[in-house]
Amino acid sequence: MAPGSDTYEKIINQHLSILKDLQYKSGLFAASKKDVATGYNKAWLRDNFYECLAFEVLGDYETVRKTYRSILDILKKHEFKIDYAIAKKPEHTHQYIHPRYNPETFDEYWEEWGNKQNDSIGCILFKIGELEKKNKGLIIESDDDMRVIQKLVWYLSTLEYWHDPDSGVWEEEEELHASSVGACLAGLVMISNREGINVPAELIEKGKATLHAMLPRESKRKFVDLALLSLVWPYDIVTKEEANAILENVEYHLLKERGVIRYKGDKYYNKNPDGWSEEAEWTFGLSWLSIIYAKLGKKEAAERFLAEAKKTVTKDGALPELYFSNSPKFNDNTPLGWSESLFIVALHAVNHNHLQAMEPEVAAR
Repeated sequence: MAPGSDTYEKIINQHLSILKDLQYKSGLFAASKKDVATGYNKAWLRDNFYECLAFEVLGDYETVRKTYRSILDILKKHEFKIDYAIAKKPEHTHQYIHPRYNPETFDEYWEEWGNKQNDSIGCILFKIGELEKKNKGLIIESDDDMRVIQKLVWYLSTLEYWHDPDSGVWEEEEELHASSVGACLAGLVMISNREGINVPAELIEKGKATLHAMLPRESKRKFVDLALLSLVWPYDIVTKEEANAILENVEYHLLKERGVIRYKGDKYYNKNPDGWSEEAEWTFGLSWLSIIYAKLGKKEAAERFLAEAKKTVTKDGALPELYFSNSPKFNDNTPLGWSESLFIVALHAVNHNHLQAMEPEVAAR
């Protein structure tokens, strides 16, 4: 399936069209289709980060820019809340920066849903910093933008993110997560490259020390977790040895036929009424592994995981959030924007050999 072939272009365009249908006029993306009853019609900071990766890799920076301009508008709308959190470390979950918003009004949602998610701030800092490094002025346009971005740095400082328990990528039980610490660390490292943003060196050093001490574990409760893949890509914040350990553990413990389970004992859409042993299989895990292996220059493995990801596309041509354990049945969050985006990135990475090889000691930068 060579680049430029009818088949390649057809598949890319098919999934890009699905992804575009999830975008609101504001530029923000719903996590899943806009009429879904699961609550996934809302806009998550983290999901928007991952959903934009497909457009970025295909060179559609206008779509990326529109999304991140809206994210900056969200942060400005709730800047008073950030100010309170900087002045005094939050004592209650609702005092943290919210991870989820109405994609049209930019209002917070009040329901409890694991709302303490430090990684969501890390990923936004990371991508704004990376985009600005590639093309200064693409996202940041004004002193107002610079001010609110700088406040995100002070926010993570006040939280002392390197030992602040949060709900993590999966919005569940609060504990110290390596994937959250790594996201914040990667965000601070990347945004520190932007002239005018002050990131004290100790914020980076403390994050590094904690992250390397925790790895390859995700947390005290979890030995291995799908979220750890983010530390290899897109964040590139681990050493070669740590990356290899993460990949080995994820494949050995979590890889299934139709996806990758998030962690052992995951009760979300668990097929077993007791919530054990039959964890749901997340489709984007296959694309994620394909991307990482393409990045590492291991084309055979990248192609193998991409082929497995293709098998998870439904008869309607969409990628679901997950399949029930050992079953062709998928859940209602179909299509999932995150799944669609990583599938596009994997297709592009494998067929264009586009992603550069990972530096052996990225975390030492």
